[in-house]
Amino acid sequence: MKEELQHKFYISTDQTKLDTRMIHAFLKNSYWAENIPLAVVEKAIQNSLCFGLYESNKQVGFARVITDYATSALLKDVFILEPYRGQGLGKWFVEFILEYSELQDVQRWLLGTKDAHGLYRRYGFKNLTEPERIMMRLNVHAYQH
Repeated sequence: MKEELQHKFYISTDQTKLDTRMIHAFLKNSYWAENIPLAVVEKAIQNSLCFGLYESNKQVGFARVITDYATSALLKDVFILEPYRGQGLGKWFVEFILEYSELQDVQRWLLGTKDAHGLYRRYGFKNLTEPERIMMRLNVHAYQH
């Protein structure tokens, strides 16, 4: 478990601190995980390296990384709750994740975003140089069983 304090906020990878219901409430209303079931969020958390952003004991942000800790990492589900935006927390949060000691050997990072390109470009993310080499398989019925 790693924690870092910045003023009154801190970041932790301790999954026991995560407010799964808050995370689910945010994600099910997001453009990237609309209507995601709670059980799917819980399973995703169990199988990811998760980062919580906290003010005292209240969780105000979340992100997770799907990784092998060596060759690749996929940054997912990054968010800061609305009342806490505009304070630089998102930048600090992303920077903390990318500098996390256990992820320093990762060669290739990926993420998807519709509207935060500027934030991620600060940290070296670019549009795919060869998008034709990246493929996707989508199971549109995954959340229906």
